[in-house]
Amino acid sequence: MSTSLHHRAIEHLGTRIVAGDLPAGHVMLAEQLEAELKVSRSVVREAVRVLQSLGLVETVKRVGIRVLPASRWNPFDPQVIRWRLAGEGRGAQLRSLAELRTAVEPVAAELAAVNAPVELRRELVEVSHAMRDAGQSGDVPRFLELDIQFHSLLLAGSGNEMFANMAGQVAETLTGRTIHGLMPDHPRATALQWHVEVAEAIAAGDAARAREASNRIMRGSISELEPAWKDQPRVFVPLPSR
Repeated sequence: MSTSLHHRAIEHLGTRIVAGDLPAGHVMLAEQLEAELKVSRSVVREAVRVLQSLGLVETVKRVGIRVLPASRWNPFDPQVIRWRLAGEGRGAQLRSLAELRTAVEPVAAELAAVNAPVELRRELVEVSHAMRDAGQSGDVPRFLELDIQFHSLLLAGSGNEMFANMAGQVAETLTGRTIHGLMPDHPRATALQWHVEVAEAIAAGDAARAREASNRIMRGSISELEPAWKDQPRVFVPLPSR
């Protein structure tokens, strides 16, 4: 199977579903997708399997491939995050991610100050200083690379494997903000310094200071991004029936 054809089919269907072009309840037939995408049945079958794993569609016997509502999607999958950031639901996705990170990252910073290995603490400090330099010089690609590395190290340093596995979601958030013009070429000097303070507090084993500095970063991000999600509806996930 051609990997590029497989990827193209997933991207085509995933972006259309998340954008609402294929709304919840819409039914597709495999043969129609073959003709539309100009791919084989095996490519369609594999693409549908991936979309099923993300909660975007379900296959119904003698009916077809049915699109599922947003409440059924896997909100933690980096592909779903990327598709949502590319569409009209960008603001709502940014809000959900910002609120999640605000709940997690300060705690991760606190834990990292207690648990992180010496090598990771040292690397985090080095990355924070390099971030500050890249931000001050307006080197956007380099800043993005370092920003992702910084937050991934912070999450990993917590010693909590569930926090560490949020690195992919954070990377998609930071990348999406940059791609869609929601990051300034020159980040605020205070935000750059807060990253340095987080790293240095973790290196010093000062859990309270690490948590406070990380919380300032998250609150600052929410303040900057809040206009992007004004009036955007929230997704309410129904509880499983008992």
